[in-house]
Amino acid sequence: MPKIATGLDILRETYSPKLKGRRIGLLCNQASLDCRFIPAKEVIRYCLPGHLKAVFGPQHGYGGLEQDNMIETGHAQDPELQIPVFSLYAAMREPTPEMLGLIDILIIDLQDVGTRVYTFAASMLNCLQAAAKARVSVLILDRPNPLGGARVEGNRLAPELYSFVGPFSLPMRHGLTMAELARLFQKVFNLDLDLDILPMQGWQRSMLWHETGLRWLMPSPNMPLPETAYVYPGQVIWEGTNLSEGRGTCRPFEIFGAPFLNPQKIRTVLDPEASAGCSLQEFSFRPTFNKWADEICRGFMIHVTDYSLFQPYFLSLSLLKAVLETAPAHFKWKEPPYEYEFEKQPIDLILGDSGLRKKLEKQADLREIRAQWQIQEKEYLAWRRSFLLYQ
Repeated sequence: MPKIATGLDILRETYSPKLKGRRIGLLCNQASLDCRFIPAKEVIRYCLPGHLKAVFGPQHGYGGLEQDNMIETGHAQDPELQIPVFSLYAAMREPTPEMLGLIDILIIDLQDVGTRVYTFAASMLNCLQAAAKARVSVLILDRPNPLGGARVEGNRLAPELYSFVGPFSLPMRHGLTMAELARLFQKVFNLDLDLDILPMQGWQRSMLWHETGLRWLMPSPNMPLPETAYVYPGQVIWEGTNLSEGRGTCRPFEIFGAPFLNPQKIRTVLDPEASAGCSLQEFSFRPTFNKWADEICRGFMIHVTDYSLFQPYFLSLSLLKAVLETAPAHFKWKEPPYEYEFEKQPIDLILGDSGLRKKLEKQADLREIRAQWQIQEKEYLAWRRSFLLYQ
């Protein structure tokens, strides 16, 4: 095995006998592979023949086929195992009692990206809550946070803005693994749940993805590289605007822009501190789908040069402020719906604070705003200690 063993690797090597005789459900997707690139369902099938009774898929589908938000996937049948494949990104986003009636234990093996605005954590929470009601056990197979677990960034989500892209008051870059998030959810939502965890072996909190020695496995279609994940805590904000976040290109989120942007003007008003640890390459692109499809967009591509200095959230907010200043006649906030919220503004759900949007519109000092959320970061780092599995 590589220097990092994931929960799935450990299940295969040592844990599977403990599951003998139990009806198993599995929440996973195309990135749920062991160190030999064997899918989780095949690992369970080999270790525990006949035990796997249902598979569950998150947003983008069990196979990761769907490109964008609110593109639902239907239920299906696994042609090899002849068991149901239930979608948790359809009319309902949590398993029903009928689905859970097929199993005794739900195994969750999903690769998160370390950013609050990513729906896998919400899908896991929905499963934990449903499993607690159905008296079904849950086993989390842990995987690395690609952004590491030592640093966090951003304001904490306001409770009035809880949604499927933010089910709890976390900062934008939260610094937790999926198993640590599960421990946190069990505590804060007071879940009477039989929760077990298979932690990783060899992972340290300071590790970014490229330090793990693991192969990057795309957790969703627009998360093709670890470099995508590194910028995502900031670049996801463009989903709440009429700027392209690079969907429909080969480097989504690293690339962004719009036909009406003037990159040189943006440079003249951008806070120089915002680009610490990165280089902004002026970039033109033509998205093949999504916003501004088939139109030439102008903007930037972000190249991270020093991960210890790079602040993705502060950078993207600073860029957003510069766009508001230089292109006020053309810039627009995206209108609802956004991830099944039909009334609140998408940017508010993403930022986690409607007041922050208003401050940006008024060209408030982002360094002062950052100083306020840095107080929240310190409080959060102290509060989360009891949930950590890797010190």
